Amino acid sequence: METEEIIRRIQQMEQHLDRASEAVMQLSAALENYEEAQTALKELSDYYGSDKWKSDFEADEAGLLPRELRRGVLSEDAIWNVLTDSRDLNVRMLKTVADIIA
Repeated sequence: METEEIIRRIQQMEQHLDRASEAVMQLSAALENYEEAQTALKELSDYYGSDKWKSDFEADEAGLLPRELRRGVLSEDAIWNVLTDSRDLNVRMLKTVADIIA
């Protein structure tokens, strides 16, 4: 075995190690953030379509809320999209884990 081949292989494996280490650290941080957001997602899910949401929507429609108030939660699409994206992400994570441990 040539020394040059050994060196190339070690360099390539070092690149793989660096890339994998960075990806693991980034995913760990992102997953921690996502786990912490689960309470917010649950509260949004409970709010979406509830009597409180309907009442808040009606108050907005009646012009009772300040114009400068952010009200993305009153658009049905905003909450639906984040809940759907979250569900899709959960499915994607399950598939990824299943592929890895298979």
